[in-house]
Amino acid sequence: MRALLLAVGVGLVATACAPADQFPSEPGKGVDVGFLPSERGLTDRTAGLIDLWNGSWVAALVVGVLVWGLTIWVVVAYRRRKNDPELPVQLRYHVPLELMYTVVPILMIGTLFFFSTRVTGEFQDTAAEPDLEIEVYGKQWSWDFNYLSEDVYSSGGRIALTGEAGVEETLPTLYLPVDETVEFTLRSRDVAHSFWIPAFLYKLDILPGRVNTFQVTPQQEGTFSGKCAELCGEFHSEMLFNVAVVDRATFDDQMDQLRAAGQTGRLGEELNRRYLITDDNATEGSQD
Repeated sequence: MRALLLAVGVGLVATACAPADQFPSEPGKGVDVGFLPSERGLTDRTAGLIDLWNGSWVAALVVGVLVWGLTIWVVVAYRRRKNDPELPVQLRYHVPLELMYTVVPILMIGTLFFFSTRVTGEFQDTAAEPDLEIEVYGKQWSWDFNYLSEDVYSSGGRIALTGEAGVEETLPTLYLPVDETVEFTLRSRDVAHSFWIPAFLYKLDILPGRVNTFQVTPQQEGTFSGKCAELCGEFHSEMLFNVAVVDRATFDDQMDQLRAAGQTGRLGEELNRRYLITDDNATEGSQD
């Protein structure tokens, strides 16, 4: 009982560890209660994932109640009675029962696999013609954003988190136009990272030497948190960025500001970290 109470207490405390702005609480922009955003239209992909998540929880609870019920029934019905020296009948084999607990889990896993694969396929579908193409470079420990369709870029440096208010305003900001399909191309400059916008309910790895892509259409304006979700070194926890979903006029104004600052073109692979390979060992070279 003590262990159970301790586990429940730890679980309740841990649920408060997420930042308050990860899922904004303003009407129409995030959660009111629950584990996932109640607003299904945050992007064009969130509704399917919410349905999968909720359906999985319902199925898991149904199976749990069934297993718990059968377990309790067996414990009660087949317990050893007082003054009864004999054991219940022992069955070495029970083919129908063995078939049931072999076939039923296979069907359950197959069903979960089917719906998970379908939702994952929707997130990874890049067949649509995007309105905007953005190339994202993850680097220790910040981000470069190339707005390929606009021929401008923004580059972030590592921000030292001090715990004081206002630091988040200095983080790199990724601007997205509302109701327009954005195609992300993800690349790494050094080690493995992961591009994660928690409010969009999707993240995708950024791996050295590999290019990953996905599309999403933000459907509600707002400011959201972004972060790296792959342990990538000493300052992984500070590899953060902001996501601003804005109207087209505001987006164009931000692009014009980047042009005025001379940030035109693309920050490409010439900035990737180089590794010098010798006969004896591999040493890290300097970044261009």
